[in-house]
Amino acid sequence: MASCNFEAPISYYDKRFATDAVKLLPGQYFVTTQNKMLVTVLGSCVAACLFDPVSGIGGMNHFMLPSVNKTAEEFDKMQGMAAKYGVHAMELLINDLVKAGASKKRIKAKIFGGGRVVPSFVQNDVGRFNAEFVTQFLNTERIPILASDLCDTYARKIYFFPSDGNVLMKRIHELNNATIIERESQHRWELSARAPNGSVDLFED
Repeated sequence: MASCNFEAPISYYDKRFATDAVKLLPGQYFVTTQNKMLVTVLGSCVAACLFDPVSGIGGMNHFMLPSVNKTAEEFDKMQGMAAKYGVHAMELLINDLVKAGASKKRIKAKIFGGGRVVPSFVQNDVGRFNAEFVTQFLNTERIPILASDLCDTYARKIYFFPSDGNVLMKRIHELNNATIIERESQHRWELSARAPNGSVDLFED
């Protein structure tokens, strides 16, 4: 099950971990009932790794909030609009987990990202805004956060194993290419250019 991005997540076989894997780009999410590894690289974006430890069903998203770089008079309004994107990204993931057989009451979370690594985002501290949103959302939904690594000045590569909830994280202190910056900058531009779509109703057990 995938993604709110126009591209589908990339499926491949990871020789290092000897397992089927799915790579997520900004704006995507993926839910699986199988023994797959979910992989993503985060700069200013955040990823929520959600899983039901009883059923072994889990999923991950990769998202950021649109720009709130507006005048003081517009800031509160734009901040509310931006939050709708984040709520939508989280609700899509949670809904698909429940549809796949997970219990919302058992879902646990591990959250990552929100780094200050994209030069054009540093002034507005986009990463911190993303990190604060995902933390607040999960607290509001009463989904326990078992682990987190947020903000700071490095990128992260995340390897998530939904069947048991394990996460391996690699800190990337030096970016050897501009791929992360280009992908996140493009994704933020796309978000700012389109209006928020409606909310998604959550399924309850």
